[in-house]
Amino acid sequence: MISYYLANAYRNIKRNPALSLLVVSAIGIGIGVSITMLTLYYVMGSNPIPQKEGKIFAVQLDSWNPIRPFDSDRPERAPHQLTWRDSTSLLAAKKGVRQVAMYEAQLVIQKDDKQSPIEARTRVTSSDFFQMFNVPFIYGGGWTEQQDTSAEQVIVLDRATNERLFGGENSTGRQITVNNRIFRITGVMDHWEPVPRFYDVIGGGIQQVSEVFIPLSLTRPMELTSAGSDWGWKAEDIVTFDDWLNSESAWMQYWVELDSSFSKSSYLAYLDAYTTEQKAMGRFGRPLNNSIHTVSEWMQYHEVVRQDVRVLLGLGFLFLIVCLLSSISLLLTKFNGFTGEMSLRRALGASRIQIVLQNLVEVALLGASGGLLGLVLTQFSLKSIEKGIQDAPATLFQLDWTMIGAAISIAVITSLLAGIYPAIRSCVVSPAYQLKSQ
Repeated sequence: MISYYLANAYRNIKRNPALSLLVVSAIGIGIGVSITMLTLYYVMGSNPIPQKEGKIFAVQLDSWNPIRPFDSDRPERAPHQLTWRDSTSLLAAKKGVRQVAMYEAQLVIQKDDKQSPIEARTRVTSSDFFQMFNVPFIYGGGWTEQQDTSAEQVIVLDRATNERLFGGENSTGRQITVNNRIFRITGVMDHWEPVPRFYDVIGGGIQQVSEVFIPLSLTRPMELTSAGSDWGWKAEDIVTFDDWLNSESAWMQYWVELDSSFSKSSYLAYLDAYTTEQKAMGRFGRPLNNSIHTVSEWMQYHEVVRQDVRVLLGLGFLFLIVCLLSSISLLLTKFNGFTGEMSLRRALGASRIQIVLQNLVEVALLGASGGLLGLVLTQFSLKSIEKGIQDAPATLFQLDWTMIGAAISIAVITSLLAGIYPAIRSCVVSPAYQLKSQ
């Protein structure tokens, strides 16, 4: 029976291609707009590392000005970043399963003298970074804690940089020049583009992952400075690099991984004890205001999914409703043109339910076609948005199977909703009256 309905639906669509095309276009445009907005919200609002939710935490210490808060509009908030002095102290204490301090830098790398130097986005971080954040590798791995402690000149490359320098070969153990120093490659990361870039959302979550990674312990010997945000509140006499490292300037991100042996409350108690100790040394003049946040909480804290994205999502589905109403009008026109044929089929024994089902199969076919058109429009829209975002990952907005399934499902459901009234309305007229009028 379904095959018969499909054959009839296909024949009816061919009989009035212009009107059918208008219905498909209305549904496709509505789906394209709404799924584009839904994808933006889905990508920006989803947890990029759900398996670590409730296990890894962003750390905040309120080391800011005793006279005024870090954020005057929200005085309850502590600085988003830590000082070098506090980050290294927390690292040395090792109060979590893993702990990571890090910042962004810009370094110049070169394979050999025959190759032109490349300016690379660099993440200067501690050895636990790769395990804490589940970073995949195609060759080798990260450096060890011992290599970090001894400030060995080791480096991890991302996949694109390895292909650029070594043609994609296994470069583990080979050497490259970094700021005129010889570094040994310990590993090559596989494709890894968490969106949002949850571990460093300062300035927004849509940012590219670093191209190379080096140990945090090289900061002092190489006199590396942050290429990211650097916040300070205190007028200090900074002459040497060590003066800057020991200053109250906050420019490092800090994360900790906890387990049942050291809970969230225990870690917060440790942070409060550390702050009390610093107060006794003349630092941390503000009241106790330390906090740790899960990945989801940290993204909400920084409003990674901005209010305007939520508004656009609502507008997108309102536009879909407008397209739905337009489809109802078009389908009424379409089915009214077939009332004579429907009346003849009813006179020959077809029930009203069978006629309605026949019409709904045709509507579902039009809806599925509109859904496919909507997917094409969505992909085009997402690529256009992606190109307009500076420093965005190359594959920022991609339609995964979840979004594809949502698009087709919404298209079919909305088309059926749009087609129910026209399908029933076309069967209201008495067959005898309709045939007589013919």
